[in-house]
Order: sequence, then structure tokens, then C-alpha cells
Amino acid sequence: MLVRALTDRVGKEVDTAVAMVRSWALLTVAALALAGCAWLQRTDPPQVTVVGVEPSAGEGLEARMQLKLRIQNPNDAPIDYNGIYVALDVLDKTFASGVSNESGTVPAFGEAVVTVPMTISLLSIARQTMSLLGGKSMDKISYAMHGKLSSTTAGALRFESQGELNLADMTAGGG
Repeated sequence: MLVRALTDRVGKEVDTAVAMVRSWALLTVAALALAGCAWLQRTDPPQVTVVGVEPSAGEGLEARMQLKLRIQNPNDAPIDYNGIYVALDVLDKTFASGVSNESGTVPAFGEAVVTVPMTISLLSIARQTMSLLGGKSMDKISYAMHGKLSSTTAGALRFESQGELNLADMTAGGG
């Protein structure tokens, strides 16, 4: 009789423990599903355009420039950022790259201007010069830019942009 009572009691405790584990498992799955839905919320990539280029002091076999970028946020939530990476291709060849640990906020449906120091190897400059001397127009140069804006809330927001740099404006100080 005592053995049967102990067996029944242990059985009830095991059933209770199993029910508790099931409840915790369901709560965990529900919490992860809710967090996953929030994480998967669609965010459009920022629109990034070049608004200026300023020369900067170089070092050794590299040239430097300050690339000014306008970042537009097409989303209904602000983008808090803490860094940016940019790679610039000119005439379909890698030309320059840069990073900045600048931080700030691009407001919802707003914009901000960020300056990124860029490094250009002298070999890239020589290669581009040879391409220009190969008969390409020297008035405007096409570029493609890609990179990522490190967001503290949405992770890495990748962007791509392309356009033309007007050399006449740049040499006249217009950028």
C-alpha cells in the first residue's frame, strides 16, 4: 500500500513537471516568434548619394579624400547608426574605400550628411588615369558606390548608388 501511494505521488509530480516544461516550451516558442516577427519587419535600404568630395592629406603611396554623403531614410522609423563603410568604383574599377565610426540618427523620412575619409592607392589613380587617356570623356566620370550603414537597431543596412562626377565642378571647387 505504501509503495503504491509513493508511486502515485511520484507519478503526479512527474506529470506536473512535464506540464510545466511544456508550458515553458510554449512560452519560449511564442516569445521567439514575436521577437522574430519584429526582427523580420521590412526596412527599405537607405538612399545614399555623393554630395561632395574634398582632398585630404595623403600618406606614402596613397591619396586621401573626404567623401560627403547624403543619407536619406525612406522608412517610418529613425535609423540610429554607429558606423559606415563605403567602396567607390570609378569607370567600372575599384577606386577607393573608407570607413567612419561616426554615429548619429537619420530621422524617419529624413536625411543626414555624413563625411567618410576615403583611401585611394596611387596604383588605382594610375590605372584610372590610363583609362582616361585611352579616349574616354574627361568631362564626367561615372561611379558606382556600395557599402553599409551599421544600425544599432536594424543591423547592417546595405546600400548601392551610382551616378556621375562632374570634373569641371570638382576642379572649380564645386564638388
